[in-house]
Amino acid sequence: MLYFFQQVLNGLHSGALYALLAFGYVLTNGILHRTNLAYGALFAFCGQTMILTAAFGYQALWLTLAAAVALGVAAAVLYAALISHVLSRSVFERLADRSPNAIVVTTLGILIFLSEASRIAADTHDLWLPPMLATPIIFAEGDGFKVTLTVIQLLDCAVVVALVALAAWLFSHSNFGRSWRAVSDDPKAAAMCGVDVTAVFRRAVLFGGFCAALAGVLAGLYYGNVSFGTGLVYGLKILFVTAVGGYLSPLKAALGAAAFGMAESLWAGYFPLEWRDAWIYLFLVAMLVLIGAGRDQAKIA
Repeated sequence: MLYFFQQVLNGLHSGALYALLAFGYVLTNGILHRTNLAYGALFAFCGQTMILTAAFGYQALWLTLAAAVALGVAAAVLYAALISHVLSRSVFERLADRSPNAIVVTTLGILIFLSEASRIAADTHDLWLPPMLATPIIFAEGDGFKVTLTVIQLLDCAVVVALVALAAWLFSHSNFGRSWRAVSDDPKAAAMCGVDVTAVFRRAVLFGGFCAALAGVLAGLYYGNVSFGTGLVYGLKILFVTAVGGYLSPLKAALGAAAFGMAESLWAGYFPLEWRDAWIYLFLVAMLVLIGAGRDQAKIA
């Protein structure tokens, strides 16, 4: 039971990162209704930007580690705002009424561009942050086995829970949340009722970008590195998870993604790790087929 408890605690941290990414992804795709392959790349790009900027601040500007990390976080947020601005105005708005394949291909190109930009900036080397707040906190122990989480894991989970809970509450009680739901359901009807569809969409893309940036920063602080190729893996997982749960509620997508992170942790603890992603993807595809068929029948009925 102690070993199982440890795997559950490990799943809390990975599930928190997935939840934050899923919340931000649904904000955009709930309105766009198109596959956005660039979202995972934005997550990895911002995490890599934070690490590269922190390394520059520490080595070249002679800042303290805390100041260098703060500079890296600020750079990641600014890049997220810039990229989200460009995506919403120059990509999504222009291609929203085109074939879904147009956005898929375009965002795939953006994914490749951001991954290559990160690789070139890092000179194809992985830079690592030193371990921070890595002191283990013991939750239970017995027979020489200790169930622990580090301070940085607890802080990451607390930050994500607080932000998702606050965002979900604001989403339910704010004008933006009501406008987002109206635009997601029927943008033309929302526009006829006086909703500024373009402004709502741009704000949704911006908030989604900030979620991706924060997830990248938290992952970089915990793991010490976010590789330039990580974005594709995380992006595909979030794409499948949100597709299974639907795009009607960011909070439900976040909860589903958290459960997905827990399932990954339990698999890693009890089954061969090299087969984890293959079986997880197979399960998500099966769920998507079954749930998608049920949705289609409900719409026909």
